[in-house]
Amino acid sequence: MINLLRSLSGLVALVVVLSACSPPAEESADPSSEAIETVTWRFALEEVEGSVQDAYAQEFKRRIEALSDGAIEVEVYPYGSLGTSSQITEMLQSGALELAFASPGHLADAIPEVGVFTLHFVLSDDDEVNRQVLSHPDLHALLRDPYRDEDLELLAVVQEGWMVWSGNKPLRTPADFENFQIRTMTSPILVESYRAYGANPTPMPYAEVYSGLQLGQIDGQVNPIFAIEEMSFYEEQDYLTSGRHAQFVATVAASRRWFDGLSDEQRSMVENVRDELVEWIDREQLRYNAERLEIILDEGGTEWVELTEEERDAFRQASLEVRDIYVEQAGERGREILDTLLDLVEQHQP
Repeated sequence: MINLLRSLSGLVALVVVLSACSPPAEESADPSSEAIETVTWRFALEEVEGSVQDAYAQEFKRRIEALSDGAIEVEVYPYGSLGTSSQITEMLQSGALELAFASPGHLADAIPEVGVFTLHFVLSDDDEVNRQVLSHPDLHALLRDPYRDEDLELLAVVQEGWMVWSGNKPLRTPADFENFQIRTMTSPILVESYRAYGANPTPMPYAEVYSGLQLGQIDGQVNPIFAIEEMSFYEEQDYLTSGRHAQFVATVAASRRWFDGLSDEQRSMVENVRDELVEWIDREQLRYNAERLEIILDEGGTEWVELTEEERDAFRQASLEVRDIYVEQAGERGREILDTLLDLVEQHQP
């Protein structure tokens, strides 16, 4: 028994000596082996995978993750994975999301001023002019407070392509819209824009449009070409009519409380990537829409109609009264935004 105790005592002494001779754990550890602590930013879309919004979000993700050396991860959520457009905006306002697309077509319910982007014939026929106007700091400065009043931070205004009307007949004149049930987003100004043509605007969630066309609940819809192709709306329509009356404009917004809580470095990173993407996404949307139109026409069964300048002018004249309705709903702040937008378009015309 005594021998056993002596052996155990010797073993303990040996362990103590060896421990004393070993370097401290923090000195021997390899710093490069330590895990990088990451934060996650969630970015929700109003469109499906493969869309213009998805292209923007994926490029935003790539650049932010590269700039942060992996310290920031951006998760992209396509339309349908988190809810409808309005539900996504509510999540953004509450801070449940960090970033999202918020289109004026539904956001104008909460922010009447942003309804300016749903007015017809206010932008230029020139895509490059529109890019310069929609990214202009004077316009963003006027929109900042309306967004922040709703717990949002406006980051970018993005054009996604010319809106195109679809139906089972060409829509060449306002008379062709008489009692025509056209699906629109919920924006009051958007609804009034089609009432001015004599149509029967029918607000409907994006995910329900295809079945609405199929079941005859609506006679037609309006979207940029890439969306008409990727959602297969053209399969249920005989004609696509291009009046170049409006661009589909979407805004990239952030949760106000999240944005205000960013470090100076993180905020600078977001703003720099935003600025870099202005020209990048404009080139992408042009390519997307051209390629998708070719796909539609190659399949056959859908006829492409482009309005003449004279035909467009009839719609332009009918649309002017809606500007007064916009000002009534958006107030003096809305009037200043509309006047600034029209002035910027005029200044940037070649």
